[in-house]
Amino acid sequence: MNALEALVNPLTTLAEETRLTLANLADAATDLAVPSVRLGVTGLARAGKTVFLTALVHNLVHGGRLPLFSAASGHRMTGARLQPQPDDAVPRFDYEAHVRALVSERIWPDSTRQVSELRLTIDYESASYFHRKLGPGRLHLDLIDYPGEWLLDLPLLGKDFATFSAEAMRRARAENRAEIAAPFLKILAATDANAEESEPAAQELAANFKTYLAACRADAHALSMLPPGRFLMPGDLDGSPALTFAPLDIPADAAPARTGTLRAMMERRYEAYKTHVVRPFFRNHFARLDRQIVLVDVLHALNAGPHAIADLETALTEVLGAFRPGKRSWLSSILSRRIDRILFAATKADHLHRSDHDRLELILKRLVARAEEKATFKGAEVEVLAMAAVRATREATVKHRGEALPAILGTPLPGERLNGDTYDGKTEIAMFPGDLPDDPESLFGQADSVSEALRASFQTAQADLQFLRFRPPELDKTAEGLTLSLPHIRLDRALEFLIGDRLA
Repeated sequence: MNALEALVNPLTTLAEETRLTLANLADAATDLAVPSVRLGVTGLARAGKTVFLTALVHNLVHGGRLPLFSAASGHRMTGARLQPQPDDAVPRFDYEAHVRALVSERIWPDSTRQVSELRLTIDYESASYFHRKLGPGRLHLDLIDYPGEWLLDLPLLGKDFATFSAEAMRRARAENRAEIAAPFLKILAATDANAEESEPAAQELAANFKTYLAACRADAHALSMLPPGRFLMPGDLDGSPALTFAPLDIPADAAPARTGTLRAMMERRYEAYKTHVVRPFFRNHFARLDRQIVLVDVLHALNAGPHAIADLETALTEVLGAFRPGKRSWLSSILSRRIDRILFAATKADHLHRSDHDRLELILKRLVARAEEKATFKGAEVEVLAMAAVRATREATVKHRGEALPAILGTPLPGERLNGDTYDGKTEIAMFPGDLPDDPESLFGQADSVSEALRASFQTAQADLQFLRFRPPELDKTAEGLTLSLPHIRLDRALEFLIGDRLA
């Protein structure tokens, strides 16, 4: 990034860009011995970030079946092992506990609540004759796990409080949110933004705003555009003034607030949120990534209806707008790190028969079309696929009224319900999940004006689709008693795109 670009980019300043360059120089110096790739793993709530990371490491370390990952299928990858992570101030991703949950207890591990990191070192033989003569290769794969909701905060760095408030009010009053936001909007209507600042008033507004955001994220609505992201995942910042603010009903071009007013108080806390929460995340983690995978729970949005799909499309476009995509070069990796490969992955493909996997992929490709165009224009490679990092079901064919239907077999989680039956977590069932539409365009409309035709399209699709949550699979064992690696769908394709070229 040149000086002029740094001046106009809302995410960075010249001073901050200098700090990033110094950090990149330090990373480059350590890479002289063993090169590294910093892979960011993110996704909105329940997309499967923890499961993806655990399955990735488990399959690489235990020699999983990865036919489309060329380094493994060509027997050039000679080993993979965990190493102490390079950043002492970042929590370690608790791989061992997550594997235990998946393999031994057959439960899904806890969701991502904070930034964590894990280093995996891969030993390999190069596919190039010249490089093989130089000796075995080695690559550090640094896996950076962080909540996708935090990505939605990065665009706030370029917005003042009035702009943030106007956008938040527009969303809250939209057709699909007005009822959910009603308690917050009622309190806001009785609030005078120009009244004297008051801590109880700030706390009441903030609490109701957070309740509204949490209700939007609930399964019934499955909405995605919910900044500020830390309001739903406060961690050790819970109760701090930087997380005790709310948007006010003011226009985007409002005049500056008077000192001592409630609005000035909210403005100050909003700026503190950006300074002490958002900017450090950008500087210390996000701006140092080389590659990125964004996991997307498309099926969850499909279950919730057309507004959830429209909201997810907007969120994914906003998310990629915060990335720093570009072509990889030795000089750019030192002076201004860029994300040169971005993978969007629709998770939970095991909830569908394989005949629907390509349709799921097409729906995601339509969801990220605007985001993909921007990243490709800047020189990054973008890929879209449907996958399941851990495959919880198997496929079969069942007969229903004389017709052979493609089915999936699995053990539903305790409490899951289907056709009036409630499952105990021990009974394996066969079910026909239904078919996704052939034309993904039939699922899309305007976010603020969903047509009756689009609603009807969704109702038809939902009537034909049935999604249950299944327990993780019981792993097979070899004749010698060794437990095999976690089964998956297209994890090998994801690995090939994300790091295959670095092991060539």
